[in-house]
Amino acid sequence: MKILVVEDQKKTAAFLSKGLEEHGFVVDVAVDGKQGLQRALDQQYDLVVLDVMLPELDGWSILGELRAAKNPVPVLLLTARDSVQDRVRGLDLGADDYLVKPFAFSELLARIRSLLRRSVAGRPVDNARIADLEIDLVGHWASRCGQRLQLTAKEFALLSLLARRSGEVLSRALIADQVWGMNFETNTNFVDVHIRRLRAKVDEPFDIKLIHTVRGAGYVLEERP
Repeated sequence: MKILVVEDQKKTAAFLSKGLEEHGFVVDVAVDGKQGLQRALDQQYDLVVLDVMLPELDGWSILGELRAAKNPVPVLLLTARDSVQDRVRGLDLGADDYLVKPFAFSELLARIRSLLRRSVAGRPVDNARIADLEIDLVGHWASRCGQRLQLTAKEFALLSLLARRSGEVLSRALIADQVWGMNFETNTNFVDVHIRRLRAKVDEPFDIKLIHTVRGAGYVLEERP
């Protein structure tokens, strides 16, 4: 799942980004309001963590612009202002939740997972199953033949991307962008190395192989005869 963090305080942004990535999320960071709004409008995110007090454009304005554009992305507001009036304002503008600074990361994570569960409730699935592979996209776990797979956060993010687009060949460039937020260098085997590590856990111990290489194109997760 991909999250946009809009936060101008560098330490806070780094703390949030690192913590969320350690729990398997793909995270983009915007350091001011204009950049945050542009990213939220131009890219598809599963959730936006939005600070209220921002340079260039405040969180209220960003939220209003998103909802005016009919963008349904869940938004969690972060603010040091804890008055009832401020909370009501945020909810009236279309915020899905509101968390007052300072906060415990564990509470932030719980609220994010709750919002994601609600947001995926209207989607076709919030988990994926391919052959004997089962992936809980919100709970962040995967299993094969009923055995839990011990995946790192990035391995789970990579597997989730492949699973959500099962049957579709994904290029190395797309994988690098969606999982690591980086441009793919054609003279490196960065993505191949991580696919190899993922296969060692997802495929090698089992008879049915699910992660396939499409020469010259990329990788696909699917069950083949």
